[in-house]
Amino acid sequence: MMSMAQAFLPEFDYEMANTRRTLERVPEDKLDFTPHEKSKSLIWLANHIATIPEWAPLIIDCDAIDLAAMPPRPPLPATREQLLGVFDAAARRAREKLAGASDERLLKPWRLHMGEREIINMPRAAVYRSMVMNHLIHHRGQLTVFFRLNNVPLPALYGPSADEQP
Repeated sequence: MMSMAQAFLPEFDYEMANTRRTLERVPEDKLDFTPHEKSKSLIWLANHIATIPEWAPLIIDCDAIDLAAMPPRPPLPATREQLLGVFDAAARRAREKLAGASDERLLKPWRLHMGEREIINMPRAAVYRSMVMNHLIHHRGQLTVFFRLNNVPLPALYGPSADEQP
C-alpha cells in the first residue's frame, strides 16, 4: 500500500517544477514593483514563494511553532539567481523530509501559535497541504498577476498560457 508521503510526492514534484519555472521569469528590473500601496514588492512576494517549502521540515520535525519566537528573516535576494538558489535549497530539503515521513508522523497533530494564541492545530498532513502546497500555489498565482502587469510572459503551468504554448 502507498504511504501518504508517496502519494504527496508526485504533486510536490509537479508544483515545485511549476514554481521554479515561474520564479525563473522574475524580472530583475522590476524587483521593487508593487501593484498597490498595500501590496508587498515583487521580490518580497517571489522570495516568500521561494521560502514556503522551508515549512515542510518544520511541520514534519517539530510539534509546534511559535511565530513570536521565529528568528528574523534574512535579507531579500538581490538577483534572480539568488532567488532560485533559495528556492532550490528549500524545495530539496522539503522533498527529502516529505519522502522520509511516515504515515504515523504525518497523522500526528501539529500546532502553529503566536504566543498563547493558537492559529492552527491539525494533523501534519493537513498542515503540509494547506501551509506548503495551497499557500505556495496561491501566492504563485499572485506573482503571475504581477508579471502580467509588467508584460512578463506567463509560463504554461496547467496547460497553455496566452504566452506559452507547450
